[in-house]
Amino acid sequence: MEQHALDPIPENERRPWYNIALIWAGAMICVSSLMVGGAIVQGMPIFKAIAAGAIGYVIIIIFMTFQGMQGSDLGVPTVVASSSAFGREGARFIISSILAISTIGWFGVQANVAGSAFSQILNLWLGLNVPVWLSGLIWGIIMLTTAVYGYRALEYLNYIAIPSLIILSIWGLIKVISSYGMTNVINYVPKDNFSWSYAIGLSVGGFAVGGVIAPDFSRYARYRKDAVLSGFIGVLPTGIFLLVVGALLTVVGGTYDITIAVTKIGLGFVGAIILVLATWTTNTVNAYSGGLAIVNLFKMKNELRPLMTFLAGAIGTLLAVMGILNYFTSFLILLTAGIPPIAGSMIADYWIMKKGDKKLWESEISEINWAGIISWALGFIAALFVKVGISAINGIVVAIISYLVLYGMSKSFSKNSAPNRRGV
Repeated sequence: MEQHALDPIPENERRPWYNIALIWAGAMICVSSLMVGGAIVQGMPIFKAIAAGAIGYVIIIIFMTFQGMQGSDLGVPTVVASSSAFGREGARFIISSILAISTIGWFGVQANVAGSAFSQILNLWLGLNVPVWLSGLIWGIIMLTTAVYGYRALEYLNYIAIPSLIILSIWGLIKVISSYGMTNVINYVPKDNFSWSYAIGLSVGGFAVGGVIAPDFSRYARYRKDAVLSGFIGVLPTGIFLLVVGALLTVVGGTYDITIAVTKIGLGFVGAIILVLATWTTNTVNAYSGGLAIVNLFKMKNELRPLMTFLAGAIGTLLAVMGILNYFTSFLILLTAGIPPIAGSMIADYWIMKKGDKKLWESEISEINWAGIISWALGFIAALFVKVGISAINGIVVAIISYLVLYGMSKSFSKNSAPNRRGV
């Protein structure tokens, strides 16, 4: 299917916005989207949690819009689109690194959820009490094995898993409101007390990678407006709906472990099966993408991709056994700090310095652009440690300003160091 891995997509193969919007909506329909809502509501009343989550998604849409339009202009994937901001080698290293880290981390989270769901199934069906870590290990091995050997066959599971997860979400929403009551939901008192900045950061972390790698899909958009509409309509409604469902399930279940919440509203057995299927299909993609990122990061031969896919899944499985689900919010905050500044550096380069002009973008691609790499690092540090404001915005703004300053300094230095040719 993919014939233009790194080359620009020809005009005759471009697609209307609604085709790309469906891809984004499909990417949002996963267990992780439910868990983000659950994570936020643990530290905020229900309406504040929903508002914080929605603000987080709006922030994603804002930088995703710039990323998406650049992808539409250039017709190339993120690793190429970012080559002007970071240099060819810098882009390869940074983009491949964040994809490897995030996909392996998400593999661990999803395997942990699958393990919890499988233990629940065995308990309800056979009366067996199997530790979650053991179930996570079993399903991690199954998932990484199918990622290596059964990727194509597993695509058909998506036709079952995604609609089933939508049905489970709607069913769960109805059950929560009918059995728990809206009064109890409104009067819910969270066990923690999150700041707005922290809660919004959790939301941004849930889909930060998707926002930054928007060119991977928007490169197929015919026009800039198609890139904008596809992201806005594909991500925002789906993301907010699943965030609300996840938050309500957590209010009832008392934890963002969706398996426990689903069990408490009486959907234990069927819900657990759906969760296993949903995490299985998602993790196949996570392991495959993680292996691909490792191959690209270390410039390996393509023949090693299956082995690297296995390695990515193995590391993710180890994280599941170690209980990465217990550190879910910390994982989201790390993603929130590290990923949006990439968009900041790219926005500064393409939209401010190159004025959104493809020819200017093409004219200054080097092997390493230290202005981009350093500005991303400064944005990462600012997002992680500055406690005033919203971390994702802090990171993006610092990355943009840093890039403009460093880019200007490098240009000034280049002019001053150029040999004076008068009289030669």
